[in-house]
Amino acid sequence: MSHLWLAVLCLVLMAAFIIAEYREKWVAGVALKGAASLCFVILGILGSRGAADTRFAGFVVAGLAVGAVADVLLNLRYVYKKWDKLIFAAGTLVFLVGHVLYSIAVWPRAAIPWLFVIIGAVATFFIMRWIFSKIDAPGALKAIGVFYVGIVVVLNFLALSALFNNLGAQSLVFLLGTAFFLVSDIVLILNTFGGNPQFKRRMLNLTLYYIGQILIAQSLFLG
Repeated sequence: MSHLWLAVLCLVLMAAFIIAEYREKWVAGVALKGAASLCFVILGILGSRGAADTRFAGFVVAGLAVGAVADVLLNLRYVYKKWDKLIFAAGTLVFLVGHVLYSIAVWPRAAIPWLFVIIGAVATFFIMRWIFSKIDAPGALKAIGVFYVGIVVVLNFLALSALFNNLGAQSLVFLLGTAFFLVSDIVLILNTFGGNPQFKRRMLNLTLYYIGQILIAQSLFLG
């Protein structure tokens, strides 16, 4: 369990960059957030060593690394405020790549994956219908949001199917990680486009996100 110090360090650095953001120390926030994200990437790399399913581990580590890049991108919008919408969209698209990598990782483990893709698409319709009733976002960002949330929802249903197909600690922890990620993204969307941004929601979004990424990385130690 010696690797758990990385998870603790990740959360400590997360708390540090949240404080930096609260104090509007944007450059320090980017650096601290990048360091926090690096911790879950290293955690994933360590977990992938000796993994029985090297394909799964490889795609998960790649997803973690892409997520870390997206983390830095998203926070750069506070440094370069003139380009905040463009940077936010770019960071979202990079995150999308990470979710696709996670989906590719779990796809062969899912029972009847296409069925769960369809279920995920239906669930996305109702989730986005509820979200759009709460927010006011430009049309282009709405389109990106539907596609992005759709991928995350489908990822969750694929992870759920994988758990049904092979009940075990790794499948359960991976599913929990993707679920934390989904809730984090919903909080982020509501806080960004809901017309009443609150820093406590920002804290919740980030906390859920980092717990999710840590759980996904931690799942590699369990198989």
